[in-house]
Amino acid sequence: MLLTTTSHVEGSQIQYLGVVSGEAILGANIFKDFFAGIRDIVGGRSAAYEGELRKAKDIAMSEMQQQAAQLGANAVIGIDIDYETIQIGNGGGMMMVSASGTAVILR
Repeated sequence: MLLTTTSHVEGSQIQYLGVVSGEAILGANIFKDFFAGIRDIVGGRSAAYEGELRKAKDIAMSEMQQQAAQLGANAVIGIDIDYETIQIGNGGGMMMVSASGTAVILR
């Protein structure tokens, strides 16, 4: 299935099927939070957070693609991916990733 952020695919006729979306909310482990905080102080990238964000994005994209397939689509166009953090209590938090687009049949 073609997944693209563009609103059209050059040379294709588009039959629109509807909006599809996927969401993922993942908890950030307290140890990952602690070590990410240390890394933020001394500099560098936080591999723990990068891995969690990648995982959440993959889940959201997969859910969106499954919805599109159920509609009979062979592509999703106009994809938008949003990232949010949700703070819980004293320093704990969740990461939310949502992906949405338009399910289409390309000809």
